[in-house]
Amino acid sequence: MTEEAKTSEPQADPAVSVVGPNDGETIVLGTTRMRVLEDGSHTGHRLAIAESVLAPHTQGPPQHRHGRHDEGFYVLSGTVRFTVGDEDHDAAAGTLVMVPPGTPHTFANPTDQPAVMLSTFTPDLYVQYFRDLQAVLIGDQPLTPQANIDTMSRYATQPATGLT
Repeated sequence: MTEEAKTSEPQADPAVSVVGPNDGETIVLGTTRMRVLEDGSHTGHRLAIAESVLAPHTQGPPQHRHGRHDEGFYVLSGTVRFTVGDEDHDAAAGTLVMVPPGTPHTFANPTDQPAVMLSTFTPDLYVQYFRDLQAVLIGDQPLTPQANIDTMSRYATQPATGLT
């Protein structure tokens, strides 16, 4: 049996994970505050979930593609602008955006109000990317475009070149 097959089988005695409103790991990336609700350690690394608060007028990451994971965004409050290729989609509260592997995308909060969204990562691969970015910022190293690209590449992600 492969290692992947072992982790996807039901656990004999599954443990329930409960994360309260003041719990979870906090990751701060500039004007975005992320609260990791599930980092994959309770799901056999099949799923990670994070809540993100984007301050008003927050620019998102450069447009990028994930090679190995789906990413989902559920807007809880405010409006988040998703750019997929050359198309912009303003997603109000109650909107779900699912991004499959290989799809160029980014997001931003162009409004005067904070926006809150719940993000899913399947599998959990990308949570460590956010931890690594925070470590660069805390370490007083500039987050240059090349440093970001290098960090992305460790998690099967690359910039979507030729797109705005």
